[in-house]
Amino acid sequence: MINFNINLNRNKYRILTEQINTTSNELDIKSTYEIVNIFSEADKEPQKAVEKAIPEIVNAIDEITTRLKSNGRLFYIGTGTSGRLGVLDASECPPTFCTNPDLVQGIIAGGVTSLTRSSESLEDLPEIAIDDLKNKNFSNRDVLIGITSSGNTPYVLGALNYSKSINALTISISSVPECDSTLDNHIDIRLITGPEILAGSTRLKAGTATKMALNIISTSVMIKLGKVYGNRMIDLSVSNDKLMDRAIGILSDLGSVDKETAVQLLKNTNGSVKLSLLMALSGMDVFKAKQLLNNSKGNLRTALNKVKDC
Repeated sequence: MINFNINLNRNKYRILTEQINTTSNELDIKSTYEIVNIFSEADKEPQKAVEKAIPEIVNAIDEITTRLKSNGRLFYIGTGTSGRLGVLDASECPPTFCTNPDLVQGIIAGGVTSLTRSSESLEDLPEIAIDDLKNKNFSNRDVLIGITSSGNTPYVLGALNYSKSINALTISISSVPECDSTLDNHIDIRLITGPEILAGSTRLKAGTATKMALNIISTSVMIKLGKVYGNRMIDLSVSNDKLMDRAIGILSDLGSVDKETAVQLLKNTNGSVKLSLLMALSGMDVFKAKQLLNNSKGNLRTALNKVKDC
């Protein structure tokens, strides 16, 4: 049900994400080339926005890593596009880094059905967000990243306030300056991309900047957790032909073994690239390699350094 009993004074000033982008005036009568060119130029802004937020992003990565190393979990929460971006990033962690699906989770207002169908009415209900977190047994060991382009989404603000109140690590990602929205969290990431080409459609520049930031955060945290060696995703388990080819390539490049040896190593380790690589580089059998990896908290480089020290 639409609420028409609103405070009209709140609309006297438009927040940044609702302002009009003068570069796209009369967008509806421009040629296809002109439209695409306008978008191409506008999409340079997300990169600049992320670059300006590097100090906050670095802080977030280090603090998240600390929590996850202490058995905490990472949660994204949002509505609409923001919620979908969080769910997408969380969903990519298990296949990319072989993480437990519980380690990184995405929560969107309205649940799974909201991934394909909008549920705007739920955006104004902060108490639902708190219930959603409690249903996940969210605790002070965990991390919450609340994503709200406008910085004013009640659902997300409710989640952030609850998270801060129980002393969980609380991080916000928004696309407006502090004059538009004051967010009192442990880490405040502002991705200022300016007015959208299509006024108010934050799935565009703001969404692109958010996706970039989430990519950087989750990937960097996984690197810090030892799931990457060099620039290879070694903490993966072979589950299809594409991943088999990737695993063989990693073992060939980094372990200096031929294809047949790589396949045999993967058979011996039940498809674990990290364990296979340790065996290839150390000459250990599967039992000793697994024991060393466990003693190294799953970090391949740490394990290899221990081999060198012996």
